[in-house]
Amino acid sequence: MSNPCSKTNEFLEMSRKYEPGCMNWQAPVVWDHARGAEIWDVDGKSYIDWTSGVLVANVGHAHPRLAEAVGVQASRLLNPFDFPTPERLRLAQKIVESLPAHLDKVIFVTTGSEAADAALRLVKRYTNKYEIVSFWGGFHGRTFGPMSLSGIPKIRRNYGPLVPGAILVPYPYCYRCPFGKTHPECGLSCLDFIDESVRIQSSGSLAAVIVEPYQGTAGFIFPPPGFLKKLETWARKKGLVFILDEVQASYGRTGTMWALEHEGLEPDVLLLGKGIGSGVPIAAVVTRSEIISCLESGELSSTMGGNPLSCAGALAVFDIIETEGLVEKAAKNGAYLKEKLLGLAAKHAVIGDVRGLGLVMGIEFVKDRATKAPAPDVAKQVVLRCVENGLMVGKLGTHGNVMRVAPPLVITPELIDRSVSILDKVLSGL
Repeated sequence: MSNPCSKTNEFLEMSRKYEPGCMNWQAPVVWDHARGAEIWDVDGKSYIDWTSGVLVANVGHAHPRLAEAVGVQASRLLNPFDFPTPERLRLAQKIVESLPAHLDKVIFVTTGSEAADAALRLVKRYTNKYEIVSFWGGFHGRTFGPMSLSGIPKIRRNYGPLVPGAILVPYPYCYRCPFGKTHPECGLSCLDFIDESVRIQSSGSLAAVIVEPYQGTAGFIFPPPGFLKKLETWARKKGLVFILDEVQASYGRTGTMWALEHEGLEPDVLLLGKGIGSGVPIAAVVTRSEIISCLESGELSSTMGGNPLSCAGALAVFDIIETEGLVEKAAKNGAYLKEKLLGLAAKHAVIGDVRGLGLVMGIEFVKDRATKAPAPDVAKQVVLRCVENGLMVGKLGTHGNVMRVAPPLVITPELIDRSVSILDKVLSGL
């Protein structure tokens, strides 16, 4: 990909000089502009986007109506701190009226990490207890509270002592079941193990359980049907607050507006982010009145949270999703894309697993299908070659061997066909 005369190399050299190397690895591309499901770099090369940034640009990049809403608001008012604005109140109403009736209060923050951190403080204050059950492979942010609950070793390592009270239990990674079982014959025995793990580890101060509808950072790991509902029932029996982290999974990403719709979940606390602003920084904590009423004035707020600029953008996102039918498109085009990817899996032995819902999927690369030995080097090679051929992708996962497939919800069947052809060509050339 190297071209010594390119603008890309000029900017990458600036990055090496002025920025640290602690951010996530990406293919060597410097984005210049994007529209819909396509990206152009600083040298004018175009790419089909399978990243949505990082599952952010649900309504597509630089949607004209989103850009217009943000531009108009920028000329009116940017930040009144906690003073109410029409934009914030209309967005709060829109979100509450779109969710199950028991979720009747919402507070806005800036990032998913901040939302998770706020939720942890809320449930500890509400229950007057401090232990939180979280999952192997879980990721809820990089601030210290959420980081302490992470089930990804790289996120936690060398940062101790962490916030006390985390009880980590297995998430149902069926492709690599830690118990060596298969679903559905297993009968979701991992739930029994959770119960025993909590019994042994808890000091008697259980406050909540926090879970993602699917684990993104760990490699787009989707639990088997029924697991989340049974987990919710388990939490209810234990008297725990049930926190559902939909920062990545909401706003049509899984083929429903909210991921909780797939199993009729009724979380006590719901976390939103990423797609809520489709590039405009905003996140939210939605909960029950009886839970958040435990907080007194001034106990939970955010300098930038709920600012009118972000709220105006988030209102536009809602309107775009509804008027353009993006939830339905995500379900329909996601099924079409998954069928294509399963076809590639049947053709190329390096693909061990294809999994996902709507327009969020993971392709797991292996050295051998029988042993399922992870192939992170293959994943990196595939990513680089895809990008060279005009398909913007990334990799992640606890083994670094999973390709992220999460295009904007506006992607068309024609772009899906073109992008799958690129991936097929790359895999055929390995």
